Amino acid sequence: MRLPPHLTTCASCALALALLQAAPAHAADGDPRFTLRLGAMNIDSSNTLRGSGTVGGQELAFDEDFDLGGKEWEPRVDGLFRISERQRLIFDYFRYDKDRRQALGESISFDGTTVPAGSFVKGNLKYQVASLVYDYAVVDGERFDLGLQLGAEYAKVDANAYADLGQLYQGQVLDEKTDGIAPVVGARLTFTPSEHWLINLQGQYLNTRWGNFDDYEGDLSRANAIVQYNVNPNFGIFAGYDWFKLDVDRKGSDGLIGLKQEFKGPLAGISVSF
Repeated sequence: MRLPPHLTTCASCALALALLQAAPAHAADGDPRFTLRLGAMNIDSSNTLRGSGTVGGQELAFDEDFDLGGKEWEPRVDGLFRISERQRLIFDYFRYDKDRRQALGESISFDGTTVPAGSFVKGNLKYQVASLVYDYAVVDGERFDLGLQLGAEYAKVDANAYADLGQLYQGQVLDEKTDGIAPVVGARLTFTPSEHWLINLQGQYLNTRWGNFDDYEGDLSRANAIVQYNVNPNFGIFAGYDWFKLDVDRKGSDGLIGLKQEFKGPLAGISVSF
């Protein structure tokens, strides 16, 4: 997987800074230096499109929910590099890619125009989030850690739709994309009740005004929880729950358009440590 150049640069800077600060320190005895979790998330999404503006001298506004249809399994990856007993670099990646096609079952006529049966609208939504944060354990106990996080998060949304409505209209009805990177803040709670069990809770937040998301204003929030069973020091299995919310508006000379999306669902996978 290839990360965007600006995220790679932030990652390099964060790693260099952390290594400089951690030069005299060493990871706790027995703790793995690297951990990689490979899994998938069964995503259920909810989506709202809103807008307002002036068309033909009339003020118009709308706020509509739309359904992308059904749940879908998508990849979910996170990794941890332990710099010292208190310091970590944590990487997360999430992707959602959904196609939807809605066809008209029977003809519809109005004002002398007929939209024939079989007319359709099809669309695609791609959503990606990748983050790299420096995590410092302000509380570092034998069974409990509390970490505060600061880093960078990259988000990309790509939505398009095509309509074939017979003689009424044929062509692209939506082609919207944006991506950007911004500082992100977060917190982590980790419990290790026994040698084989680990419970991890994490939350992160960014505001688009902190970064370069063109004309979009809003925020991105996320939270997740996992329970992991370590079969041995190098291999484990985990299950949990993940939640993301994107809520942004874009203002233009002719009005405003906004998008609110939530992605949530259970996740499961394997963990490899060394």
